[in-house]
Amino acid sequence: MAVTEPLEFSPYSYGIHEDPYPTYARLRDEAPAYRNDALDFWTLARYADVIEGFRDSERLSSSYGPSLDPAAWGPNAHRTASFLAMDEPRHGRMRALVSRGFTPRRVQQLESRIRAITIEHLDAALTIGRGEFDFIADLAGKVPMDVISELIGVPSGDRAELRRLADLVVHREEGLDDVPPAGIDAAFALVGYYAEMLAERRRARSDDLTSSLLDAEIDGDRLTDEEIIGFLFLMVVAGNETTTKLLGNAWYWAWRFPVERALAFDDPARIVDWVEETLRFDTSSQMIARRCVADIEVHDRRIRAGDRVLLLIGAANRDERAFVDPDVFRLDRDRTGQPIASFGFGRHFCLGAALARLETQVVLQELVRRVRDYEIEPARAQRVHSANVRGFAALPTSVRRR
Repeated sequence: MAVTEPLEFSPYSYGIHEDPYPTYARLRDEAPAYRNDALDFWTLARYADVIEGFRDSERLSSSYGPSLDPAAWGPNAHRTASFLAMDEPRHGRMRALVSRGFTPRRVQQLESRIRAITIEHLDAALTIGRGEFDFIADLAGKVPMDVISELIGVPSGDRAELRRLADLVVHREEGLDDVPPAGIDAAFALVGYYAEMLAERRRARSDDLTSSLLDAEIDGDRLTDEEIIGFLFLMVVAGNETTTKLLGNAWYWAWRFPVERALAFDDPARIVDWVEETLRFDTSSQMIARRCVADIEVHDRRIRAGDRVLLLIGAANRDERAFVDPDVFRLDRDRTGQPIASFGFGRHFCLGAALARLETQVVLQELVRRVRDYEIEPARAQRVHSANVRGFAALPTSVRRR
């Protein structure tokens, strides 16, 4: 008789980073409200519980931040997580002011520039590597960084260093249940960089989001320097990193499912479905933390005020209670039913969702225009090791041109 291993889950486990989905399935079935006593947190893994967790902002507070890392968790989490670490009414005020400089119209106006940036990096990758390149280093890591940088006003010469720092902020070392020292140093460097950039914009405005944030105002209310710096930090770490990982995940899973890949390569209109199925099947933002502020009864367990709770977004998106054949990557999936959990729900729905979708669609469109088919070298692929974000650090690719 086979012996079942004890059910254990830690967001810091390198094994979880490689493939969390078997553990997610066990959590949904065996322990939908799971307690990790050693690291002092709960998880909710079923779709209905995760969506309700997003909705229940009265009892599940965002005020201590989206990450369990001791260095990031606490009442000052807003300094680097911005409105992701705020409750109402503070969250609504901050989001409303930020939205003045981050409107859907402004995002749509970025499409032509996103395409130009994509073509520049893609043509270089295809030419220099003669059809062989690292999908992450040469394309997926560059486009989102350039888009965010142009949006907020970071000069091109500084972008590679800022991306290196952002990578260090999200990286977790094996055996360490916190931000490593290099990540803390990188966070301070990013905050210092944005403080200097903001001071320059105060002296002389520019046509960028940073200047718009300085001028954003509702009934005389304006953002403080600390609030703007926190938002800029969030943009480069969350906005850049998650889109890079989304692109890599889309490229990888289409390779693993060649029949689905052919649908998108034969009909570029299906690229939207490719992006949406990747967001469901293997989303880059796998989990987000909440602080319980009033006792909650869930699945015969009591989560007490003061406890930490992880909403397992990646597990929710694979819940058979919400999605048919959830472990199958399928572009023709019916999307009129349950919404995916990838961008949150309710008040905390991701402000950058439209931009992430647009960037990913544009990059894949330009790839399909130039590439007939491709292969990935799985033995040389490297995963990111992060407590919240799932994706690749390296994804060696060879393509056949059209």
